[in-house]
Amino acid sequence: MTTERGDSLGTRKIRRKLPKWSEVSPFLGFKKPELDPVERRLQKALTVKDLAEAARRRTPKSVFYYVHGAAEGELSIWRARDAFSRVEFEPRVLHDVANVDTRTTILGKEASFPLILAPTGFTRMMQHEGEIAVARAAAGAGVPYTLSTMGTTAPGDLQAAVPSGDNWFQLYLWKDRAATKQLIDQVRAAGYDTLVLTVDTPVAGNRLRDTRNGLTIPPSLSVKTFVDFALYPNWWANILTTEPIEFASLKSFDGTVAELVGKMFDPSLSLDDVQWLRDEWEGSLVVKGIQSVEDAKRVVELGVDAVVVSNHGGRQLDRAPTPLELLPRVAEAVNGRAQIFLDTGILSGADVLAAVGLGADACMVGRAYLYGLMAGGERGVDRMFEIMRSEAVRTMQLTGVDTVQEMRGRVTLRA
Repeated sequence: MTTERGDSLGTRKIRRKLPKWSEVSPFLGFKKPELDPVERRLQKALTVKDLAEAARRRTPKSVFYYVHGAAEGELSIWRARDAFSRVEFEPRVLHDVANVDTRTTILGKEASFPLILAPTGFTRMMQHEGEIAVARAAAGAGVPYTLSTMGTTAPGDLQAAVPSGDNWFQLYLWKDRAATKQLIDQVRAAGYDTLVLTVDTPVAGNRLRDTRNGLTIPPSLSVKTFVDFALYPNWWANILTTEPIEFASLKSFDGTVAELVGKMFDPSLSLDDVQWLRDEWEGSLVVKGIQSVEDAKRVVELGVDAVVVSNHGGRQLDRAPTPLELLPRVAEAVNGRAQIFLDTGILSGADVLAAVGLGADACMVGRAYLYGLMAGGERGVDRMFEIMRSEAVRTMQLTGVDTVQEMRGRVTLRA
């Protein structure tokens, strides 16, 4: 059966017919349903922000906002993310970008992508698979992972579980040098070759969300947290049925958790202490928490291998300098004498390339992979890598570059 109808001018006929089943059936193919709820959840996540939303729905409020929040009015983290919104790439067209290369060199080792997983404390509080799951995902992706002194897995246990990974260890220098040296010896014996010294924590930042949400480290029950945790039975059941959450690197030291934390944040830390560590540690030494050009120059003169331009994810000093804005000046001052890593506010592969274009050798992320971990464990961290790498590859192709190093000079930070 066909019909004919004239158009608005009355001079042209459009022939119509009833479609045959063979012509309709290709449009009615339904995608096979995904029965695995974790995989189904992760497939829906197209950005790191999507992973954050999935994490929020599956994690107690107090725990999620421990990750998501920042210090005081949270201006530092807001400004850090706003800086990336002001990035402008300079695309070049008519360039063969069929195959682009995201590899780079980080502290003398090849990495598949200019990304380092930053140290985060109490990772098993966010999701019971914890640091080992994150390290496995990092090893699979071919990038370094940094275990925190405040982690919930001991250095030796992590190294034994993920021997193929490029595993680093983050350190706080304490007043008790004997205890510090004991930990360094433990890390050395476990086979680590890179230390990351955090220097932006003379005292703890004022994280108001944690106080208002009743969060303690490790988590404990109050009326408020009981109600919060009760809404997430899977999270609570996993916490109760796995190893207790504790400072795994500090089991051998005497004192309460509060006393140990007090030792970590040393307000008397100075350049002499950095020099002591440089003399004590024969491997690569990274200083994290640089927020001025002058400090970058001072630590590089002591012979450190890399500096991290960072304001601790906005979790320490609110209204701190914005790392991406500071980065070009630090890069100019360091002038190749050490590698430069950027931390804070990075949520996409395009953000990573923007930082490389402005002078970074690689970026550190913490929240991004924790969102993936909370959303789906190790597979969630894998998904974060997939998302960020695909964003980077597409950005490189649309910018017209073959390698990440070619991003230098192709990025502008607008006012």
